[in-house]
Amino acid sequence: MSSLAGKIALVAGATRGGGRGIAAELGAAGATVYVTGRTTRSQQSEYRRPETIEDTAELVTSLGGKGIAVRTDHLVLAEVEALVARIAREQGRLDILVNDVWGGENLFEWNKAVWEHNLENGLKLLRLAIDTHLITAHHALPLLIRQPGGLMIEVTDGTAEYNASHYRLSVFYDLAKNAAIRMAWDHAKDLEKHGATAVAITPGWMRSEMMLGHFNVTEENWRDATKAQPHFAISETPRFTGRAIAALAADPERARWNGQSLSSGQLAQVYGFTDLDGSRPDCWRYLVEVQEAGKPADTTGYR
Repeated sequence: MSSLAGKIALVAGATRGGGRGIAAELGAAGATVYVTGRTTRSQQSEYRRPETIEDTAELVTSLGGKGIAVRTDHLVLAEVEALVARIAREQGRLDILVNDVWGGENLFEWNKAVWEHNLENGLKLLRLAIDTHLITAHHALPLLIRQPGGLMIEVTDGTAEYNASHYRLSVFYDLAKNAAIRMAWDHAKDLEKHGATAVAITPGWMRSEMMLGHFNVTEENWRDATKAQPHFAISETPRFTGRAIAALAADPERARWNGQSLSSGQLAQVYGFTDLDGSRPDCWRYLVEVQEAGKPADTTGYR
């Protein structure tokens, strides 16, 4: 598992959830991974959660890579500029950029029209989901294109196809997640001139720390949550998306995906990787063909 040995990655927003899973799998493939976030062992964000970027960096190192934690608020231009300057100074290159900054779980309100939704929270959500990604891209992409072959990932929720026909929870959430898909397409147009690739990737129903907490389960007994929500059976670990990105980064022909909207389950079928339990959950197809079709929960043929 050294397919990314010598590669330098930045996972922006790697304190927990998908970002941590992505950083872990890039490390497992041998990469040096800079992991950023706002919660450290000495300073918490407003989330008030126990996960830290130091934990993520140590996980990366334990799996065979090299994890480097750098506390960064990606809304603060000077902090992002300093982060990229440090990577340039220490490594002289950047091969993989993952824009996974989010932080909006406590800001959006389900099924609320724009006039019903808290406006301040909605606008803050857009700043966290869009401004942070643009700020990071502005500072990091000049380093990424110093040599050809770079890869940029915009992490989102939902594929372009799925989101085109589904209202995603609220106008603010919908805008945020579709903006990432469009940003990947836009960046692809600029990056292809420099031999680099940009894509959007979505996990399926991800068993993040917060999702497990919502169902009051752990990763060890997560199937207990299917008693309350049977369709949770299609869920996947954050490492599954990490393996998707690691496989993509190791593919010498990854430019074939440039500008596309991809999913973890889709890429598993192409590259042959599995989730930690050996399965290949195909969540987005399952949601349409089973859950939304009103069928009983049954993952046969979907994982």
